[in-house]
Amino acid sequence: MGHPFRFPASLRLKKGWEFDLVFRTGRRVKGELVRLLFLDTGEGPFRLGVAVGKRQGTSVVRNRGRRILREAFRHCRPWMKDGIWIVAMLRTAGLDSGPREVYADLAALLAREGMLSPGVPLTFHPHRGKMD
Repeated sequence: MGHPFRFPASLRLKKGWEFDLVFRTGRRVKGELVRLLFLDTGEGPFRLGVAVGKRQGTSVVRNRGRRILREAFRHCRPWMKDGIWIVAMLRTAGLDSGPREVYADLAALLAREGMLSPGVPLTFHPHRGKMD
């Protein structure tokens, strides 16, 4: 599969019906900074969709939020369990937070819901690509 921290397009939710399916039938959980909707499909790899509402800020703020969420999931990917589709959203507090805080909240939320294999690091250095 190559580098374990890559996040190829094949692991992303891209079509409207995929997002609709997760929004309509998925389970919802909230952390301090991140809100997740997930659906256990039971087959295939884990897949992610990122959504940020227009009411949450300008396009610059929303795009920064999407980048931070994708980066956090990219670092969780080697420990994610297969067969789960996730739509991730940043809460308003998350848009004002840094990548480390978002990653810590996301990792704790995913671990609490049983979507991660044991051994996931709880912190990372996003610009150096190293984890603690």
